[in-house]
Amino acid sequence: MLNAPRIRSTKDLTCVRQLVELQKQIPTLYSLLSINACALAITHYPWAPTFLTLGLPGVLVALCIVRAVWWWRMHPGKLSEEQAARQLRRTTALTALFSAAFVSWAMILNGYGGPYEQGHVAIFVAVTVIACIFCLTHLPVAAFLVTGIVMSVFLFFCITSLNHVFLAIAVNTAFVTVVMFRVLNSNFQAFVQLVASQAETSQLSEDNARLAHTDSLTGLPNRRYFFQKLNELIEASDRTDTRIALAIFDLDRFKPINDTYGHNIGDHVLAETGRRLAAFASADVIVTRLGGDEFGLLIRSPGSPAVVIEFCDGICAALQKPIRVGDLQVITGCSGGLAKYPRAGRAADSLFDRADYALYHAKEHRRGNTTFFSQEHEDAIRAERAVEAALRAADLAAEMEMHYQPILDTQSGTVALVESLARWNSPTLGRVSPDRFIAAAERCGMIHTVTLLLLHKALADGARLPPAVGLSFNLSAHDLASPETVIAILAAVRRSGLDPRRLTLELTETALMRDFEQAKDAITTLRALGIKVALDDFGTGFSSLSYVHRLPLDKIKIDRSFMADIDTDLGCSLVTTILDLCKNLGLDGIAEGIETADQLEAARRHGCRYVQGYLVGKPMPFVDLLQQLRLDAKVDHLRV
Repeated sequence: MLNAPRIRSTKDLTCVRQLVELQKQIPTLYSLLSINACALAITHYPWAPTFLTLGLPGVLVALCIVRAVWWWRMHPGKLSEEQAARQLRRTTALTALFSAAFVSWAMILNGYGGPYEQGHVAIFVAVTVIACIFCLTHLPVAAFLVTGIVMSVFLFFCITSLNHVFLAIAVNTAFVTVVMFRVLNSNFQAFVQLVASQAETSQLSEDNARLAHTDSLTGLPNRRYFFQKLNELIEASDRTDTRIALAIFDLDRFKPINDTYGHNIGDHVLAETGRRLAAFASADVIVTRLGGDEFGLLIRSPGSPAVVIEFCDGICAALQKPIRVGDLQVITGCSGGLAKYPRAGRAADSLFDRADYALYHAKEHRRGNTTFFSQEHEDAIRAERAVEAALRAADLAAEMEMHYQPILDTQSGTVALVESLARWNSPTLGRVSPDRFIAAAERCGMIHTVTLLLLHKALADGARLPPAVGLSFNLSAHDLASPETVIAILAAVRRSGLDPRRLTLELTETALMRDFEQAKDAITTLRALGIKVALDDFGTGFSSLSYVHRLPLDKIKIDRSFMADIDTDLGCSLVTTILDLCKNLGLDGIAEGIETADQLEAARRHGCRYVQGYLVGKPMPFVDLLQQLRLDAKVDHLRV
């Protein structure tokens, strides 16, 4: 949570501000008193005893110098409210003592010398009063007290002297003092109001800053605060040579929960996640919500990789516990990515990107755990950047080609359709696997260009296929999210001359989960032209059953991992369940990964009509595909 500073009251702030202002004036007041005392002592030196002109004023001036130095060295901003108030009380008391001492000394000196010396005493008293009022404006209690003491003694002396001149001076000084009191009181009230206004403004500013740095749903600090503190920690780490770690956590199954049960349940899940994460916050651990279902941690002095990984795995374990919302219980799961400064990166952005890469790796390979960014990941990033750079510089039309893998109809024994698979032979990198260059195209924003280029090639080949053979083409998760790409796909199909009913577009669950409603609208638009839609790698995601019945699908492709285990009771049961689902929904089931005759026989036995795999045929260039299709046609003709 954000650490809220202790809020000072207006009175407390006034005490500190009073000291700040007094520090500017009181040393001046002591200097003025010392100079005036020395002048008065000099004029009375020939007439008064030595202890009155040298001894007593010397002591008073020395005390003034000590107090002036003390005030000059004081740091009011470092004092607490209680210390400031106590210092003001002490100043008031000392001011009263000094004023009593100086006015008493002056009145004693007034008994020596002639009228000029006595006039000097009157001037000394008046100047002292005026100086105290001006210099103690921000401490009116002390100013009133000093003026009261000095004027009481002075008026008493003037009245008892029965001297008309002194009486006139006393009346005049008293009148001026009253006027100055009113001015002092007005100025002090304005000062108090100014301090109160500044305090209110400062509090509003702090509240606004706190709101600007706080996530309203979870109460955790937000993304802005996260990066602000990250930059501060990096700067501090450079100065003190300390280490920090950055961790990113992402809920594994939040989106299907949010889509299935609604945003209210999703908000409750996020709020509970934030509450659990807040329990891990400490002086060395800052917990924030980065956005959506993503949370970030900043860890000071994280210790060894093993220690910080254990800590982060504990967070994953805490977030994998069930969350109950009324009668509903959901389990989100959580994966984490971890990077340490400065080894993973010296800049905030690069450190964050490394942790994010580690998170991606955790979701792909170690879901439910934390992945620590290592040199192996750094090498992988460099390799991916090399692919991106080569992709940007590539002549895609010349360097990319399509290969085709047949899909067999087990009932007729003929090829029902072929799946088009992209191949890229880079002049600089050599042959690059599709999973690498498709991912690179998605990262660098070229996926739509690549998709349309490959689709044009596939459609051109598809138009040359025998009429009974269909064409299957894979779409990226980013393609469905772009209405422009969907429109371009429809236009390409219309111009190709290929009957749209012969085209099947394959989508993964990842594509659906990015934005289900948008994906559903895109599928509906594509099917309106007659294009068929297949759900690829079915069964590998978390939400297949919750999505499949809500989508206008035509086919489901059973992931190869199920077919690899079809000889086991569990594998057999899963394949049977998926095929029954296809039958109930009126969908065609296609078994992928058929590599042995036993797997082919098992697929037939369980009622799977369409199969695909190396046993049926490996991906091949279009020329080789045409030759195989002609050969198959001749064999079928001979059989007839």
